Amino acid sequence: MSLVIRTSSARSAAWRAALSALAPDLDIRIWPDVGDPAAVTHLLTWKPPSDLMARFPNLRMVFSEGAGVDQFLSLDLPDSVSLVRIVDPALTDMMVEYGVWATLALHRQAPAYRRSQAAHAWRPLTQPLARDRRVGVLGLGVLGAALLRRLHLFGFPCAGWSRSAHAIDGVTCFAGHDTLAAFLHRTDILICLLPLTDETRGILSARTFAALPQGAGVINCGRGGHMVEADLLAALEAGHLSHAILDVAGQEPLPADHPFWDHPGITLTPHVASDTTPASAAHQLVDNLRRLQAGQTPIGLVDRGRGY
Repeated sequence: MSLVIRTSSARSAAWRAALSALAPDLDIRIWPDVGDPAAVTHLLTWKPPSDLMARFPNLRMVFSEGAGVDQFLSLDLPDSVSLVRIVDPALTDMMVEYGVWATLALHRQAPAYRRSQAAHAWRPLTQPLARDRRVGVLGLGVLGAALLRRLHLFGFPCAGWSRSAHAIDGVTCFAGHDTLAAFLHRTDILICLLPLTDETRGILSARTFAALPQGAGVINCGRGGHMVEADLLAALEAGHLSHAILDVAGQEPLPADHPFWDHPGITLTPHVASDTTPASAAHQLVDNLRRLQAGQTPIGLVDRGRGY
């Protein structure tokens, strides 16, 4: 069993140290020094090479270095190769922190106060209570469910939407496309945590924004492909949306001349909402290697037909 790690040199070293401590006998190889490609059975990476199967003909499992896997779906991996995403408490905790920060920033009107500060203006604003600010999360996977549970503790009326039915204590759950409009109508702060699939690409569009209440805010920490950028700009310019906090973009890094940089209605962060910590996530990876050997289902196994 040979595992190739294909990421930055610093992260590769961190992964090697964490994995070696848990599985000293694991044959770890750091890209591009992969040795005999025919001996490679496992790959850990965020950006896979386009010729993955031609390069490693005996591959059995591919680990995404994060929770997202959309970058792997175009590779047409054979059924004999398992695709696994990271499901790690540390990664979840970081996303919850970001989601809480962004939600509270919009709720407590931080963008408006930043503009007042820049204008040297002391302008107190009327502050709604949390119980009067309705929060909605698109995507009820591990990350979305964890974020809603935390936001519920602040007193926000919380709802979530997903393709299939879910049940979360204290959260109103909507399921299926027929319920999307109703979910959006009751949402003052919309957070996107969906996986990027053919169905969800471009979901943050003019139609979605129009279904939100006047003055709603949008937070996208899913994927840049969820956002129709021109539609966001139009909704902000029209005043229908009050502000957007974006951690992801269609092109990363965002080009220097992109209109998002200087737009007063947009707050940007450089895809930092959540990041995999090798020391923590290595436990799941090693556990999955053992599960594979025992003929068991890996944790985080991706249904490639559904895209997550």
